[in-house]
Amino acid sequence: MEYSAIRHEADKHYCFALEKGRFLFRIQAKRDDIEKVVLHSRDKYIPLERFDSRQKTVMEKVASDRFHDYFEAELKMDVICLRYFFELTDKEGKTVHFGNGEFYQEEIESIHDMFDCPQNLREEERFSVPKWAKNKIVYQIFPSRFASSKAVPEEKWYRTPIGHMDDLQGDLRGIMEHMDHFKELGVDVLYLTPIFKSDSTHKYDTIDYYQIDPSFGTEADLKELVEKAHVFGMKVILDGVFNHTSPKFFAFADVIEKGKESPYWDWYYIEDYPPVAKRYEKPNFKCFAYYGGMPKLNLQNPETADYVTKIGQYWMKACGIDGWRLDVGDEISHIFWKKFRKAIREVNPEAILIGEIWHFAGDFLEGDEWDSVMNYDFFTATQKLVAKESITVSQFMESLEHLRGNLHNDVYPILWNLIDSHDTARFLHVCGEKKEKLKLAAALQLLLPGMPFIYYGDEYGMTGGDDPDCRRGMVWDAKYQDADMYEWYRKLIQLRKAHPTLTEGKEVARWCDDEKGVLVWTRKLEGEKVTVLVHAKDGETELSEVVMDTVGTSLVGKINVLTGNVFDGSLGAYGAAVIIE
Repeated sequence: MEYSAIRHEADKHYCFALEKGRFLFRIQAKRDDIEKVVLHSRDKYIPLERFDSRQKTVMEKVASDRFHDYFEAELKMDVICLRYFFELTDKEGKTVHFGNGEFYQEEIESIHDMFDCPQNLREEERFSVPKWAKNKIVYQIFPSRFASSKAVPEEKWYRTPIGHMDDLQGDLRGIMEHMDHFKELGVDVLYLTPIFKSDSTHKYDTIDYYQIDPSFGTEADLKELVEKAHVFGMKVILDGVFNHTSPKFFAFADVIEKGKESPYWDWYYIEDYPPVAKRYEKPNFKCFAYYGGMPKLNLQNPETADYVTKIGQYWMKACGIDGWRLDVGDEISHIFWKKFRKAIREVNPEAILIGEIWHFAGDFLEGDEWDSVMNYDFFTATQKLVAKESITVSQFMESLEHLRGNLHNDVYPILWNLIDSHDTARFLHVCGEKKEKLKLAAALQLLLPGMPFIYYGDEYGMTGGDDPDCRRGMVWDAKYQDADMYEWYRKLIQLRKAHPTLTEGKEVARWCDDEKGVLVWTRKLEGEKVTVLVHAKDGETELSEVVMDTVGTSLVGKINVLTGNVFDGSLGAYGAAVIIE
């Protein structure tokens, strides 16, 4: 037994309230090392001679990544404080007991050698995510390139490749004109990249947070867009670019004019006066990615923090938006995000906060800052598996399982699972324009738990290289659309919504054949069983009988609901199948 791999802390990462009176306990161990884990628990304050409160709960292995297994157990409790420890038995039958960070050969009897869980504290700091968000579908819109209410010449709108300065005159009214498209596709959430006043096409350098960029429309237009979306049953999320501003933002402009005499000097991180940013040289003030056109706000300054927090509240009150995606969120302090979350939830307790972060974000997802993140772990794993074919199906699942084992259970179903975005090359471009690969990536997005994140136009097979070419004009003309790709996306979304088993069912079987590139998993929910099969390689492959044994039944002869055809036990190149029983 590898003691050093066993990990449990008596904190809200490993022991947390799911709801009042219902708790989840988690422990980590070396992969394939532990055969059985039993959670022992008892009341801290009531002596056993008065009332024997001891309980034993067998824990279930719920996830396995490259190095670790994760075991969980739920416990109903009504106590002031719970004391608990773990009984671990390895594959060779050796048993040890783990409590309060120490290992014991004998069963632990002293409560001082056990872990501690104060019930009220854990319930008061319970992670409360928006109930509406679980497994919903997000659609990203780049407003200047998505749709225009004006007449734009075809040769201008469909220009390829496209540059940073190309103005396609996209606007909010153009978005409103396509509400039927979102509804028909099955979208639940519209996420708009920045729409506030800015000189750029991307708007990530804000001049005025209280003004909609005139090229996009007015505050009244945004309010109407949100109202229309709500009528269609959709939410609207805006991009909050609070890490940095434009140099033309009033505070930075005042600093440039007055230097250290400016009341806004401490709104930024300025080393010397005047602020200087020359090309290929490090500016003498902090900014986004050393780019002098985006000076970084000092949100440790209470005045700056109050200003930005009020912006977040304003647009929720004025236009009824449903949340914020937080740009460069990992470069802003935890202190600020705690303040921001509290302020936003005062306006709308069901508002959602999504952080942009390209790495593991556990420290931001403890229940008092963000609700979720743009899941770049999913992005990376899907790109490697499908587009680049540089990892196996086992490694793909291990990437997802690491998140499952290390994040709060309520976060996993609301991770934004993306395969591309305005910051990356289009998935179709990355995989060499092989549309069957885009179809497989979409299937992984839409047949797994989380919030699938569709970048505008992927549903029509749009392509494009790195930024800015990934931000081409949306293909509204049928001659530029791939109708088959659209129907594939729509079918997957319909299937996902019609069968909650796909995202909420308990996984009861899984099979990975790395040599063939075959991944199979089965979930059950309320009497329904759904098996998903994917093939992440070229050519055709036959499924072995081992797979059939793993899922508990032969799948041959049953209907593949993705195609409507009888499943014959084979999968084509980058193919997928879904069998519902």
